[in-house]
Amino acid sequence: MSTELQHLLRDFYLARLALLMRHEEVAKQITHYDINNAYQYMIAREETHVSWLQRALLDVGGTIPADPSRSSLPVSGKDGWKTLAGDDARANGQFVESWRPKVEPVTHARHRGMLKVILGEMLEHKRLMEQAASGRDDLIGSHLAINDRRGIVADTRWME
Repeated sequence: MSTELQHLLRDFYLARLALLMRHEEVAKQITHYDINNAYQYMIAREETHVSWLQRALLDVGGTIPADPSRSSLPVSGKDGWKTLAGDDARANGQFVESWRPKVEPVTHARHRGMLKVILGEMLEHKRLMEQAASGRDDLIGSHLAINDRRGIVADTRWME
């Protein structure tokens, strides 16, 4: 397989993975139930994207590179996550803008299609992040008025 395609997939993978890792850190800052739930939904899709990219890299004879460094975010206050969500929305938009022209000339139809699906879902996530940043909480559905929303979300996705 083309080393050019290997390099493109590797670079796309590393950039995509870095955004996923950031979104995981942002989700730890979001204590609002509905918005955290939306972030968990997006993170699950992003994990799927990363899995697809890993398989694509192996398919073209590449290897899975080491993960980029994970950086923690400072505690940002009760509503500081809104700024982080806005930053995430902008980062997703910039990612799509920078990668779309690089994806178009890919001749491997299956991998080009996969990359386009990822870019399309990233735009959907961008929209959700923009809505979160604006304070909306009905990002992936609304709850019944009779359902009382009390408490906060823990900053860990799972506990052992």
